[in-house]
Formats: sequence, structure tokens, C-alpha cells
Amino acid sequence: MTTAKDLFTIALESQPERSVGQGDLSLSLAGAELIDLLRAQAVDLDGDLIVPGPQPALDDRLLGAAASALVRQVPYEHVEDWLWRRGRDLAAAYQVAFEEDGLLARPRRGRLNFGANRMELVDTPARRLAQSRWEEDEPVLGALAAAIGIRRGEGPEDDAGPDGEAVTTVLAAVNDAVMELEAVRQRRSIENTAFANVWRAP
Repeated sequence: MTTAKDLFTIALESQPERSVGQGDLSLSLAGAELIDLLRAQAVDLDGDLIVPGPQPALDDRLLGAAASALVRQVPYEHVEDWLWRRGRDLAAAYQVAFEEDGLLARPRRGRLNFGANRMELVDTPARRLAQSRWEEDEPVLGALAAAIGIRRGEGPEDDAGPDGEAVTTVLAAVNDAVMELEAVRQRRSIENTAFANVWRAP
């Protein structure tokens, strides 16, 4: 499976202190896809600009869709802009793909609540591989999960390790985007509270 699919699996497996928001997960999934494209040599980074290379044959349809969505003419897209554009409703797209591939099913008694539908992961080799990668503390997967509030154990957070500067740039952009989204949520909450207080005032 791809890093993005492993991340989606871990997001459904985990029981973080706070539930993972679809917006947060979508941003992190977009970052995971970009890292997978870097590893497939489908893209390179020039600073924080995504420079597409030859489109490789990818055996994952979601990753193929990500490659097809790349901006292939100058001016190239910034990593942050990619996260917001590609990340729009991406978690929902992964849920649909998992259902179509038989990786998600409706449980007899639901435990996981993702969006409006209760779904649970089917026990498959892909699920076990994602769990194994998580248990081995793979640093990039761990960093993407940490960005959305999922951490394994109390050990120190690892960096991008041998994947290099490009992956580090993507991980930093994911963290910044998730924090920006949280700031927007907080601002809206404050505005809504203030608006409600105006209507309640005598």
C-alpha cells in the first residue's frame, strides 16, 4: 500500500484522545501522496515548488489521480497550495476507495465513527502491513500521523530521516496547514459565540 493508504488505515485503527477531523486527515493524506510521488520520482521539489517529472506507471489509482492532478506548467505549485487543493475532501475519497476495494465494511456493532457512517477495517494483508509499519515506528508515517494528533507511545518525535530535505519540507507544510485549519476553526467558534451572545443580549 501507499503511505497515504497506510495513514488512512492508522487513522481508523487509532483511538486518539480527540477524534481526527476529516479536514486534518485530508491535508495529511495530500502530504502523504506527495511523499509517495517523490519516492516514485514522479516529482521533485525546488525549494517548496513541486516540479513534476515524467508520469510513471502507478499501480494505485488514488496515487495515479494525484499524479494526474499535478500542475505541469510554470509557475509550478507550492507545496502548501497543493495540500489545500488536493486535500479537499480527500479523506472522503479514500473512504470510498477503501469501501470499493473491500478494505472497509459496516460492522455488526459499530465502534469507529467516520463521518456520518460507522465503518470498520476488514482484516486484510494490507491492513496488517500498515499496522506493521506503524509498530516499527516508521518515521515519515509517524510524523504524518502526529500532525493529526495520533502518536504511538511517548518516545521522541523522529524527523524525516534518510528521505531528505524534500520530505522534511512536505512534513513541515502539513504541520503548518493543519495548524492553520485549527486556527480557522477557533476563529469561527469565537465569531459564532460572539454572534450568539448578540442575539441573547437584552
